[in-house]
Amino acid sequence: MSSTELPNVIAASVAPKPGAVGVAAGERLDSVPLPGLTLSVRSRPSVREGLPPALYVHGLGGSSQNWSALMPLLEDVVDCAALDLPGFGDSPPPDDGNYSVTGHARAVIRYLDARDDGPVHLIANSLGGAVTTRVAAVRPDLVRTLTLISPALPELRVQRTALPTGLLAVPGVARLFTRLTKDWTPEQRVSGVMALCYGDPGQVTPEGYSAAVREMERRLALPYMWDAMARSARGIVNAYTLGGQHGLWRQAERVLAPTLLIYGGRDLLVSYRMARKAAAAFRDSRLLTLPDAGHVAMMEYPDTVATAIRELLAETGELHASGHSGAGS
Repeated sequence: MSSTELPNVIAASVAPKPGAVGVAAGERLDSVPLPGLTLSVRSRPSVREGLPPALYVHGLGGSSQNWSALMPLLEDVVDCAALDLPGFGDSPPPDDGNYSVTGHARAVIRYLDARDDGPVHLIANSLGGAVTTRVAAVRPDLVRTLTLISPALPELRVQRTALPTGLLAVPGVARLFTRLTKDWTPEQRVSGVMALCYGDPGQVTPEGYSAAVREMERRLALPYMWDAMARSARGIVNAYTLGGQHGLWRQAERVLAPTLLIYGGRDLLVSYRMARKAAAAFRDSRLLTLPDAGHVAMMEYPDTVATAIRELLAETGELHASGHSGAGS
């Protein structure tokens, strides 16, 4: 094992068996085998035939469950599917151990190519925003529209509140963190994550909190959890340092798809001040700023986000194509 590899936090032979993944009413969870990886995909049945497909992509440490509040609000205008990136949610690690932004983008592309049902509406958060920006830049044929919620695009001055997450990218830090926090309960961990991700953690319902604790317990039982987190965090940091044609901002400029950008005023991970830069970088962009939202607006204000996506589809003619004549219809 090289010095940059992370040992399993819990040996597979003694790790408790993970519990079942949460599936909300009306959802189904499928395992999709692809070359070099297997992806878990959460979906909702279409309300009618012929709806254009939409794919939701979560952020660092998240899963397809992050979209369970938003998907029902759009199921009458798009065919909804949300994937778990390799090593997250219920998707196992990729065969090659590649958790870079390019590696995750390759996983999304392989899934979309395998679906073979035309371009999709890509909707993504945080790390997923960086991943789908790359997908839209290199494979414009796969993307109808792009919606980015607090996308993890390079910042010259990263917020101090985001530094602990970035430190996970440093070799050895994840192992140290697991040692220092070995006595933390799942409830303590979830409360910390919610304080970091929500503009107002008090918005979380008791049911939502309990579900998050159950998912945390399940994830902690997986021997590769911290490896996936650390390597994906390292992938973001490495992507931030790339220049030239492979730089994320340069790729944002190459995106042809109509793009909706959503930023939260209380986001502790992606700076609110990046909203204008992003709006200028994407050639066909529209910007929604939510002053009270944190890092996961689709979980905090799903109705507002759904309305904005409907307006994007109406403006680009996609609602007409799916049988609707206007936003919110």
